[in-house]
Amino acid sequence: MSCWSGPGCCWALPTALLCGYGFFCSVRPSEPFLTRYLLEPHKNLTETQIYPVWTYSYFALLVPVFLITDYVRYKPIILLQGISLIITWFLLLYAQGLRAFQLLEFFYGMVTATEVAYYAYIYSVVDVDLYRKVTSYCRSATLVGYTVGSVCGQLLVSLAGWSLFSLNVISLTSISVAFGTAWFLPMPQKSLFFHHAAAQPFSLEMKVMDCKNGAVVQDQPGVPRVLTFPLPLQLMQEQKVDALKVLKDLWQDFLQCYSSRTMLCWSVWWALSTCGYFQVINYAQGLWEMVLPSHSTEIYNGGVEAASTLLGAVAVFVVGHIKTSWAMWGEVALALFSFLIAAAVYIMDTVHNIWVCYASYVVFRIIYMLLITIAT
Repeated sequence: MSCWSGPGCCWALPTALLCGYGFFCSVRPSEPFLTRYLLEPHKNLTETQIYPVWTYSYFALLVPVFLITDYVRYKPIILLQGISLIITWFLLLYAQGLRAFQLLEFFYGMVTATEVAYYAYIYSVVDVDLYRKVTSYCRSATLVGYTVGSVCGQLLVSLAGWSLFSLNVISLTSISVAFGTAWFLPMPQKSLFFHHAAAQPFSLEMKVMDCKNGAVVQDQPGVPRVLTFPLPLQLMQEQKVDALKVLKDLWQDFLQCYSSRTMLCWSVWWALSTCGYFQVINYAQGLWEMVLPSHSTEIYNGGVEAASTLLGAVAVFVVGHIKTSWAMWGEVALALFSFLIAAAVYIMDTVHNIWVCYASYVVFRIIYMLLITIAT
């Protein structure tokens, strides 16, 4: 078992705590029914007023949050995400009117922008050869949590007749538990650019990522080696660094990384697919509302979200344990699965049958979760 910071402090503790945080953050039984909840008379919103502010605030916050996340070493940003989630759901419960809803969306934009801390934290506290495994654990925890929340939401609405307000209370409670869990995360001693431990000779056998071709390079035991992914040696030797120097190094690393065709291809796919993913999940409930209005019949949004998330979690867990060269097969998988994603979205939009819409949505989410994990 690999230790990350001194004796007795192994990778399992921070991984378990982070997975616990991700799980409880995702247990939000009200989320599959948010469109229906916001269209109810007491909220006084129309479908065209729902969701646009979130995407813009997310876009504006993403880059500065990324830099601040590295500087403060992840944990404070995870706590900020927890606070933002609590504020979001509190406003969702008690706020009224368009302006209050826009404020709510700003805080949800903060939630999504700070997700970078959740997924980057674990890489600062575990060995490189555990990256695939812990990535699959962290993503699976959030997906399983979302599955549990969706199933509970569907059962409470369909069988117990609970109000959507009550589901939001459960969501707020779960988020608060997650926030409490985050306080126990160990504080990382290093980060990618702003904080580095003093340089030490690397005499152990290591696995590092070759930026040029995306392959894992196996070092020979006993041969000292500096990490080959873009970490300036000067930064590794200094505890305190000049902010301007760090920005210059960031720029140089940016140029170095994106001179790699593999890195560029996956990064462009990541950006475009994430934009498309947000659009689909934001407006899927609105589409389902048009195809089958919820006021006239029973809806199964929670069951659909649960099925797509559970199957996605299984796919993510499996891919984390697959030993293959994504440098060789990655672009083939990228092209094939991206075509299937596009086909699923097209079918969902054109075939006005609620069960076809549900099935297409499930396929869309499973493939996206699989590919985004490979990209990570």
